[in-house]
This record gives sequence, C-alpha cells and structure tokens, in this order.
Amino acid sequence: MAYTLTRDALKLDLYAAYHMAKRHKSQKHYVRVFERRLDENLQEICDALYERRYEPEPSSCFIVERPKKREVFAAQFRDRVVHHLYYNYTHALFERTFIQDSYSCIKGRGTHYGIERLKHHILSESHNYQRRCWVMSLDIRGYFMHIDRRILLNIAIGSIRKLSGRRVSSGGDETFADILDIDFICWLTEQIVLLDPKQSCKIAGNISDWDGLDKNKSLFHTPEGCGLPIGNLTSQLLSNVYLNEFDQYCKRVLGCRHYGRYVDDAYIVSCDKEWLLSLIDPIDMFLRERLHLEIHRGKTQIHEARFGVEFLGGFVKPYRTYMSHAAVGRLKASIRRLPKNDRWQLFRSVNAMIGVMAHFDSWRLRRKLFHVDRFLKHGYFSDDMTTYTLNHR
Repeated sequence: MAYTLTRDALKLDLYAAYHMAKRHKSQKHYVRVFERRLDENLQEICDALYERRYEPEPSSCFIVERPKKREVFAAQFRDRVVHHLYYNYTHALFERTFIQDSYSCIKGRGTHYGIERLKHHILSESHNYQRRCWVMSLDIRGYFMHIDRRILLNIAIGSIRKLSGRRVSSGGDETFADILDIDFICWLTEQIVLLDPKQSCKIAGNISDWDGLDKNKSLFHTPEGCGLPIGNLTSQLLSNVYLNEFDQYCKRVLGCRHYGRYVDDAYIVSCDKEWLLSLIDPIDMFLRERLHLEIHRGKTQIHEARFGVEFLGGFVKPYRTYMSHAAVGRLKASIRRLPKNDRWQLFRSVNAMIGVMAHFDSWRLRRKLFHVDRFLKHGYFSDDMTTYTLNHR
C-alpha cells in the first residue's frame, strides 16, 4: 500500500530542513526575520505543501564577479527551506542511479574526490605511466541555462517512480523508497522544476552589471522553457539527474571505462587517441537529440597525460598534483582582500585557504604566500604549513 505523508510528519521534516537551510547563515537578517515567527512560518509552509497550493516566491537576481562573472537567482529563505526538504526526500533516491564518477553535490564526492578519481583513471589506463595515454576534456555550452525543464521533469519523475519500493542507502542507514509519499514528491518536483525563475524576479543592482556577461550564461537569453537558476540546492541536485543520462550513455553505450564528470566538465581517459577523437560526434549528437544541449567544441581538448591535465582547480602530473594557474590566481586575489587587522578573520580565512592547498603538492607555495610579515605578526604556522595559530595577547 502506498505511503501517504501526514501533516504532522511534514511539519517535523520542515523543522529539519529549516535547520539545514540556516546552517552558516544564522546571523543573516533574513534568517532572523524568519525566526521571529518560526513556528507560524513553518506551519504556513506545511499547510501550503500539504494542500498542494505551494508556489515559490519571486527570486532576487544579481551579478557576482568572483571567482568569475555569473548571474545568480537567489531564492527567498522560505523557499530554501523547501529546497532542503526536497533534497532530504530525494537525494538518496537519485544518487542510487548515479555512476561512481559523478562528483558534484554528493556527500564525499566533491572536487578533491574528483581529482583523485582522475588520477586513478590515468594510472589505471597508462599502467602507472608506463604507456602513453590521453585525456579528453569536455565542456557543455551554457549548461545550466540550456537545461530543458520538461525533459528534466520527465527524467526526474521517471527515476522517482522507478525506484519506488526499492532499498535505498543514505548516510549509512537503509530505508525503503516506498515509505515516501511518491505522489507528493512528484508533485513537488513539478513545482520546483517547471518554475520560471525570471517570472516576477527582483533585480538587485544595476542593469549595467550584466554588461560583458556571455548571453549563454544568462537566463534572460535562454530559449522558452529552459534554464535552472545557479545556486539553488535543488538546481545542483537536478543538474546531476539531467546529465546522469549522459553519464550512462558514455559508460554503457560508448564503453568509456575511464570517465568522470563534475557538473558540466567531463573527461575520458584512453590510450587510443583516435578513439577519443571518434567519440566527439556521437557525444554531440546524443546531447543535442536527447537533452537539447551541445558540447563546447572550442573547449574540447585532448592532452597527453604525462604533460599534465587540468581539472577542478588541480593540475595532475605524473605522481604529483599542483594547483592550477587559475586557482592560484584566484587564491592570490582572495589573499589581497583579507582584512589587515581583524585577527580572527585572518585566523579563519588563512586556515581555510591552507587547508584547501594542503590537498595539493604546495608546501613551497603555501610558505611563499603566507609565511610573510603580514601574517607572522599575528601568529605562526606549523612546520608543514597546514595550520595557522594566533599569538596570545
């Protein structure tokens, strides 16, 4: 018998989603305003969801310049709570269908995991660099802006219904998908996916902020019915659901043993360079016909692995991995923006930066950038340059 979600159970799930939505944002003004009437606000959301009359509120749209210029649609905090609720209900279902080498928005499978997997594939295919091998890098043109929402909805609901009743593992606990109200989840999927983020959005800043932004990276220039707002938790999850079709095609149909993808950046590793070249046309055809996407041929490149491959801010060379030039440039810009006299901000920021750098072969770079008077007058570093400790006053 199908499970039906009760109003009380939904309210409890919303409380859990609220706590996740406010994580690291508890001092934000919009969170404090929401908390003044916390129980009433959550009850209002609960009633709207339970009675199938929930509609997202208009988003705020603005441009950010760092780490690169892009357009952001920020959902209202009320809707972010719903996004976390949806994520909690569905991510284990969807992740069951993903390949091991899908890296984005999956716990334990972030950028560092993606770099390690690329190294693994290169070592495996090249027999530990004993034979020549190549890495083909693929990029999808204007990915988020060209996702067809109707196709996405069909893929997502198809996956949800197909997995109904099957055992699903999430965070070490095993549950059954049929303890979820599948009809409710499919309805909520439709509300989230088919939302046109441009409708009634509030522009923050000036229209001139969009000057110089590639039209392929703006929802205001997308075809009708296309595009997901960058930044929403649901967009990150559903973008993986959409390109899971591509992952399965590469792995099952094309037979790419050494394949991986982080959002719209993918790679294929092989010792047969001509075979890699032969994959470009069928990949482009599949993306166009099945998902209404296209590869960015100008960014599709093949590199010989022994000379180094850039991926996710890392530069993978035989038996060592450095930070890419672009990542180092962004890091230096972040260092320049650090406050000069706020000791606690320096402490938090420096430790965060060197913590990321410690994943790479970067001891000399860390020492060059941080072992300087600007930081040493406030504290000191461990010998391996992995921790920064403030001096006692």
